[in-house]
Amino acid sequence: MPPTPRPLRRLGFLTIGLFDETDPRRGHESTLEIIELGERLGFDSAWLRHRHLQYGISSPVAVMAAASQRTSRIELGTAVIPLGWENPLRLAEDLATVDILSGGRVNPGVSVGPPMHFDDVKEALYPDTADAEDFSYERVRRLLDLVRGAPASDFSGVRGFEVFSDRVQPHSPGLGRRMWYGGGSLSSARWAGEHGMNFLTSSVVKAEAPEGPYDFADIQLSHIRAFRAAHPDGEAARVSQGLVVIPTDSASAEQRTRYEEYAAKRTPRTAAPQGPARLMFAPDIVGTSEQIAERLHAHAAFREVDEVAFALPFTFEHEDYVQILTDMAIKLGPALGWTPGA
Repeated sequence: MPPTPRPLRRLGFLTIGLFDETDPRRGHESTLEIIELGERLGFDSAWLRHRHLQYGISSPVAVMAAASQRTSRIELGTAVIPLGWENPLRLAEDLATVDILSGGRVNPGVSVGPPMHFDDVKEALYPDTADAEDFSYERVRRLLDLVRGAPASDFSGVRGFEVFSDRVQPHSPGLGRRMWYGGGSLSSARWAGEHGMNFLTSSVVKAEAPEGPYDFADIQLSHIRAFRAAHPDGEAARVSQGLVVIPTDSASAEQRTRYEEYAAKRTPRTAAPQGPARLMFAPDIVGTSEQIAERLHAHAAFREVDEVAFALPFTFEHEDYVQILTDMAIKLGPALGWTPGA
């Protein structure tokens, strides 16, 4: 463990963008307003979580496009797009288009594996190819190659009156360096590093050792170190940590009670690995910014990152997010050594 934690260089937040089925526009508008507020408060990045066939953001690329036209500085990311739902070529086109529209502010985070509840959706998603689809890291490699300008066609030139390119258009030269992999295992961390990606590590990791004791921070730290050991940039390779933190500095008594109850309901799952995948969950951190900073400075994995994308709780109200983000920017960020963006 380093003797002192790295000063926090980049502060971001993550939202799921929940909405009411009867009024989806209001929920999406709330998400855009929160991103605008984040920019005014000096946050460096806003990240969108992906939800298919649920009441959250199903198309983060579309939401990023809208946000890009209502902001000018804050970076816009996805944490994460599950590639099992996507065609890498089409996604590369969409990401490059939004990156151009945003002025080079897009940070796409992706992951692999079969779509969630695949048996329920495969007839709608891949009616003819479900059994042949490749949901491995190869799907990420295809996306990376296309974003970075590898050929997508055997032909370029003029046919009739039309001009064709052999690579994805528009091409956004810097986008390939801003691709992130969201991983919770050692193999994912190493793969991301070997392929020159950035690494998103969240509040969920896999307990892969056969026997305990298990400590979330130590497991996450091992992933960060494995990623950087495999990355060409070594210790300079970018890692962003995404814990759930809820500062209460300006919260009302009712809000503090509700936040503490929310965290308490989720705490039992943090005691031991959960389910067949042996997932370990980090405890949510609720308290004043001073209390949160003290706990983070003692967190083995946090001490080795200088970027975060703190996850906003899923089920809170718009006014709660305003309070939480404001306290993060005004109180918590500076307590962690962060300086707001201009």
